[in-house]
Formats: sequence, structure tokens, C-alpha cells
Amino acid sequence: MDKKKNTYCSLEEANQKLEYYCSYQDRCHKEVEEKLRSLNMIPEAIEQIIGHLIEHNFLNEERFACSFARGKHRIKQWGKIRIVNELKYRKISQYNINIALKEITPEEYNVTFHTLAERQWINSREKNIQKKRKKFCDFLLRKGFESNLIYEKVKDLEGNN
Repeated sequence: MDKKKNTYCSLEEANQKLEYYCSYQDRCHKEVEEKLRSLNMIPEAIEQIIGHLIEHNFLNEERFACSFARGKHRIKQWGKIRIVNELKYRKISQYNINIALKEITPEEYNVTFHTLAERQWINSREKNIQKKRKKFCDFLLRKGFESNLIYEKVKDLEGNN
């Protein structure tokens, strides 16, 4: 039987655990709430702990949104659409999403897009041009890039072949 399911923490223990949880990586409110529920905390305690974390700057949604956007773009090479959708899923406000998107400069965004697109096009082994085009577009759409950018790039890459 799983011992963690039946463990209960005091308010002080939960505070310490969540301070550590938030200190080694930026977190959003939703993640913190889920973590507290997994510790079997009651709603009043959850509110109190989240208040404490915000007050002591362990929890900051704007900081989370900015580091999330930067990281996902630079490391996973996600486009703005995917980043926005993931932030919305985490219940981040539109205000914080807009601030987070400013973390990605237009130059950096374009370089990432063109590098990723060209690598994808070159590495595709698909012989049928229709299938190659579809796979290419689907890949970049999944990554969260804008369709107008993708279709312009397809035309450009096909013109070079």
C-alpha cells in the first residue's frame, strides 16, 4: 500500500516543503495547489500557504510565465501559439501571458523558426512532395508556430529545390 496517500503534514511542515518546491524551480499557482492537495491539506490551509509563498516571493506568476516562455522557446523551440496555450492551461492571466511573450525577441523567434524549419525540411526523407509538405506543416503547427509563417516557409523551401 502507498504510504504517501495517508500522510498528513502540519502547516509548518507543508510551508517548508512548498518553500523548497518553489525555490528550485518557478511554479504556477495551479502546480502549488496540486502539490498541496497531494499532501492532503484542507482548502483553508492551502489558501494560507499560497498566501505565505506569495508574500515571501516564493510564488510569482509573472516570473513563472516569463521563465516558462523563455525556456520552452529556447530549449524546446516552441512557437508562441503553443506557449500561450500551455500558459492558459496552467490558468495564467492574459496580462502575464502578454508580459511573458515579450521575453522572446522577434529576432530570436525568427532565427529559431527558420533554423527549425530548414532542419526539418532537409532531414525529411519523404519522397512524395505532398506528404513531405504535410508532415513539415504538421510538425511546425504542433510546435506552435503561426500558419502564415509556415506556409510562407514551405513556398520558399520548395522554390529553392
